[in-house]
Amino acid sequence: MVDPANTPLGKMLLEEITPVVMVLCTPLVEESCLKNGLSFVQMLSPFCDFTNIDVPVRTASDQPYRLHKFKLRLFYASDIWQPNLEVAKERLKQVITKAGEDDFPEISSDLPQVNDLLSRHESEILPTWFQFFNKELVRTLSFSDHEAFDHPVACLLVVSSCDEEPINRFLDLFNTSKLPSLLNDGAMDPKILKHYLLVHDNQDGASEKYATPSYLFMKLGSPVQQNATRCGFWWIEMLKTRNQIKEAATVYFRICGEDLLHSAVMLEQASFCYLLSKPPMLHKYGFHLVLSGDHYKKCDQIKHAIRTYRNAVSVYRGTTWNLIKDSVHFHIGQWYASLGMYDVAVTHMLEILASSHQSKTSQELFLRDFLHIVQKTGKMFEVLKLQLPVINISSLKVIFEDHRTYASPAAASIKEGVWCSLEEDMIPSLSAKSNWLDVQSKRIPRKYKESNICVAGEAIIVDIEFKNPLQIPISILSVSLICELSANPEELNSEANTSNVEPQNDEYKTSTSTGDINSSLVLSEVDFSLEGGETILVQLTVTPRVEGILTIVGVKWKLSSSVVGLHNFESNSVNKRIAKGRKAKHSPSADLKFVVIKSLPRLQGFIPSLPEKTYAGELRYLVLELNNQSKFPVKNLKMKISNPRFLNAGNQSYLNVEFPACLEKKLNVEQSGGHGNAKKMLQNVFHFPEDISVQEETSLSWPLWFHAAVPGHVSLYITVYYEMENVSSIMKFRTLRMHYNLQVLPSLDVSFELSPCPSRLEEFLLRMDVVNKTSSECFQIHQLSSVGQQWDFSLLQPVDSILPSQSLFAGQALSCFFMLKYHRKSSTSEDSNPLFLQSDVRFGPPGNSEALFDVCSSPLADFHGYERLYQGMSCQGNVDFVFITQLRRGNIDSGAPHRPLLFSHHVCHCSLSSFSSISWFVDGPQTIQHNFSASPCGVNLKMTINNSSDAASFVHIKTFDPRSSNSQSIDATASQSGLPLENQAGWFSIPAVNDTKVITTDALAKRITNSVSLESAPQFIWTGSSSTKLKLQPRATAEIPLEICVFAPGIYDLSNYALNWNLAPIEESQGEANKSSGECQGYPYYLTVLQST
Repeated sequence: MVDPANTPLGKMLLEEITPVVMVLCTPLVEESCLKNGLSFVQMLSPFCDFTNIDVPVRTASDQPYRLHKFKLRLFYASDIWQPNLEVAKERLKQVITKAGEDDFPEISSDLPQVNDLLSRHESEILPTWFQFFNKELVRTLSFSDHEAFDHPVACLLVVSSCDEEPINRFLDLFNTSKLPSLLNDGAMDPKILKHYLLVHDNQDGASEKYATPSYLFMKLGSPVQQNATRCGFWWIEMLKTRNQIKEAATVYFRICGEDLLHSAVMLEQASFCYLLSKPPMLHKYGFHLVLSGDHYKKCDQIKHAIRTYRNAVSVYRGTTWNLIKDSVHFHIGQWYASLGMYDVAVTHMLEILASSHQSKTSQELFLRDFLHIVQKTGKMFEVLKLQLPVINISSLKVIFEDHRTYASPAAASIKEGVWCSLEEDMIPSLSAKSNWLDVQSKRIPRKYKESNICVAGEAIIVDIEFKNPLQIPISILSVSLICELSANPEELNSEANTSNVEPQNDEYKTSTSTGDINSSLVLSEVDFSLEGGETILVQLTVTPRVEGILTIVGVKWKLSSSVVGLHNFESNSVNKRIAKGRKAKHSPSADLKFVVIKSLPRLQGFIPSLPEKTYAGELRYLVLELNNQSKFPVKNLKMKISNPRFLNAGNQSYLNVEFPACLEKKLNVEQSGGHGNAKKMLQNVFHFPEDISVQEETSLSWPLWFHAAVPGHVSLYITVYYEMENVSSIMKFRTLRMHYNLQVLPSLDVSFELSPCPSRLEEFLLRMDVVNKTSSECFQIHQLSSVGQQWDFSLLQPVDSILPSQSLFAGQALSCFFMLKYHRKSSTSEDSNPLFLQSDVRFGPPGNSEALFDVCSSPLADFHGYERLYQGMSCQGNVDFVFITQLRRGNIDSGAPHRPLLFSHHVCHCSLSSFSSISWFVDGPQTIQHNFSASPCGVNLKMTINNSSDAASFVHIKTFDPRSSNSQSIDATASQSGLPLENQAGWFSIPAVNDTKVITTDALAKRITNSVSLESAPQFIWTGSSSTKLKLQPRATAEIPLEICVFAPGIYDLSNYALNWNLAPIEESQGEANKSSGECQGYPYYLTVLQST
């Protein structure tokens, strides 16, 4: 068990509350004691501490207890007086000031952490000067008139045996003016217990001047009013002994007086009580530290104020109490600056520089004071991770060119996977298990295998966002990258050793050059202003001019003439894209490190007049411009376009032609078909002629064709591949990547309907519906062309009667009807492509001499081939249409040429084979006369059957004689048709067209047969065979003779027959599958037989 006397409370009680004995002695007494180097009080003090006693006593309330320890405090009468208040305050101030000097934290020391304080013992946390200050504070309250604890309870009068008349000296000692003022003024009991002591020095021999024995005893005096401060200390120690630390803090707060310095110390001690509470009360700890610091500051105790505020920082760090935290840092910064410690002051001011939660007024104050403090340093102040402005490190993006080059920033922003997919069949394959990166890594030093490759003289672009977190505007100057370049050729391979770079004395060089052509690095500089809360994306560049190892370290900027912000890029800060399912094989820091190889040829490319916005269907002539500014030629050029439906390469012969005259149809010129191979069209790798190269410092122009196929937003990706000879052993080829975005608006909606003619084999009625969906444009209709098998078609009515102006205005609709006829190809045309045979209808007044456009030659045939591919494959036997218009004046594209714009609309796969594969008609006389009195009438008929499919067909014809009843009428035979609709044929009605491109039908409209009102009809019979079977070859026609015998005059419907057919299976079916079988009822055929006269 711990001895209570050894506790802080026990020691305090023994030292401050034990009885006081006043000592009055003669000079000879002191003289005798000083012979031993001790005063009388010092000599007697050891005999005033009683430790081994066991004395029964009673309290004032008559409660018994036993006293085991006891102590007396001895004071000379001359020392029993209340210290002067002003002197006491000055003494306390000196104590605190000295403590501030001793405990002031070092400039470089880290801010204290709460967790560290909690892990340490109490004695290591509390400042050592607290205890000394508390004693001095209590000392200032000693012997006050209202403080009874220090009032003497007895008086010890001490006379030397050498004094003359010792007894009288006892009386003289107590009656002198040397008595304490407390006794003379009546604050102390004048009847104080007195005890007399005669001191005899044996060296002086025996003395007989004083032979009365004296006894020392004490009697405690009556209690008086307690002093608040000293009692507070006792109370605090008592609470601490009971582990009531939190309650002790409250007492410290209550004993704070009007004296600010006294209160500052009490508040600081209270804060530590909150820290040592279980659990710790951190917010109260920090709050009382701030209060204490404010009191210290008002007392000009700046170092103490800084110390308490520094301790408070750890409490508010990482909390939502941002306003208090900002206030703490702001005042610490100001106080350090007042001490001339500007560097440390700036450190704390930086903590509040980007306080977005503060008011606009506070932000202006913080920034102004920060710049003022920095200016006082008299030097350029570089701040790492300066938060004004704030850098969005996640936006960091590095764009560089190795064998991949970009024509524009838009092309560089496209994901690498898009380009890789496009270039897959363009880049030469190196081996089954290697790629370009694997090969180049074998040709550079092992130390830098994980680094990127860049080319000397070509800029590396770094995009990064800057944000102003404040509400006030700020100006940022001289923003540039921080880079290091190792220009030692020995680090590179033999190729680098043969370059013109001279070895540097220093391995690394940090360059800040901003355009010096003699520098090894050229860095761009950017100035900008940011309004409150504004964010800006800044593009910075670094251009290495020599070979070596380049590292992008970070970025720097100027906030003022004296403040430079620095931000180092962390190794994991770069926006690096890795293909799905593939792991990164190098460290992220390699994204900012580059192996710089010597200068290489680099093509620049652009396409003038490519529209950003246009109407659907526009056909435009463009030119690709390729520029080579290097000293070396490039060869073996290839090009691939992501969407050849919109853009593809033309023939060199089209360069500098007159458009659109170059597309006009030429007489006596063999039509050249477009791309017929779908796979080839999809790959669409265009190889420039082998003799084509781009020589040094020259340009190459190549024709392109653009067709706005469909409305919508379109992205075009273009890659140009080229090779370099004897320039670099690391890089043998490069690619130029180009990207364009354009918007295609709706223009004309074109749709077609096909309906077969039941009385004419391979003749169709064609209906074209056109709607102008623009809001302001007027299109001139020019021509309609069919593309497919050999077709002839013509308007069923003059165009003047349909559209007199030949102009289709905004919102206007047009419907035209055509007769479409099929002509079989001759045996001499077997080598021609049936998909690209053309028949045209010119719109315009009679005698119009405008030339027709050739839809079967490039580029119209090429784009038509892509439309067939994208609109879906179908079997042969279909027909395609190309509708061509012109726009005299366009309102959408200011960059378009002044000549009329040409538009082509392609509608593909208008299927003819979706109707019945077998068609037929019956031919014969319509009216005959016969003398029935002589004999029945025989009538010869002929049935022509056509197989329009690509498979052989087995046909079965069955005839049915009418019933013998005389009441049989025409309507009876006409009503025998119960066949499915899809096996019937003929003219039929079509629903209105509503934005449908191709309208065909698999179901023939139900034939409406009205009965003929006749009183009666004589019978007739089919003569000859009642069942005929035959096999029709693909695309073949056959004629079958039929005969009937009529027995009486009348009108007869010869439709009482049926036709069944089955198609032979085809091994490789292409396109849509046709119906393999069918059964059809005969078409109505009316025969009028008259009685001859």
